[in-house]
Amino acid sequence: MLKRFSLIALLILISTSVLAQYDHPRKKPSEAGSREGRWEGSVILAFQTGVDQAYEGGSELNVDSTLGWGLSFAWNWTEKLNLSYRYLSTSPGYVAMFVPEEGSPEIPRTIEHDMSKSSHQFNITYNFLNKAFTPFVVAGVGWTKLDSNVPSAPPGVNCWWDPWWGYICFSDWETYSTSQFSYNLGAGVRWDINTMLFTKASYVREFLSVENGSINLDTAVLELGLMF
Repeated sequence: MLKRFSLIALLILISTSVLAQYDHPRKKPSEAGSREGRWEGSVILAFQTGVDQAYEGGSELNVDSTLGWGLSFAWNWTEKLNLSYRYLSTSPGYVAMFVPEEGSPEIPRTIEHDMSKSSHQFNITYNFLNKAFTPFVVAGVGWTKLDSNVPSAPPGVNCWWDPWWGYICFSDWETYSTSQFSYNLGAGVRWDINTMLFTKASYVREFLSVENGSINLDTAVLELGLMF
């Protein structure tokens, strides 16, 4: 925990030192050099840290750290206020231990697999400075889908005649999955490299409620995008 918050503090500290080199105010009358009223889109490289979680009855979930990707689309309401939609996808490995209720003849079971996680968040970002290089804070709400990729029922088979390939059958597996409300908080730095190109680095914590508890996932996010 201390390391994670230390990283956020380090990002802010770096921003103040680099600001000495890139600390130039926005030039108003140049509309092309201003964030206000402009759309932007970015591609995301994400590093999601692992988590070890214990639940009621002794059940456990251990999720590995992993790399992921994402996309973001945003509108700069003002120089400092940004409204965005962000999509993040990761596929971490995990180990889950299921403990039967007391008195059950069953024994604990362990599953080791790769899960699929996709997160949709609507965020508000506040840039502290009206300049090309600025620290920021971000908060948002949305929903997150977790798919264990473990079948929950026998496969269903669908068959049809294809005009090109003839008779085709397709097996579809239902898996244990859940889609839940989530929210996130984070901090980072932004650098508008020129009038069109920008980059952002941030550290975000995602809070996700599940049936028997909650999961908090930390993610380091690096973005490269265009303003238009």
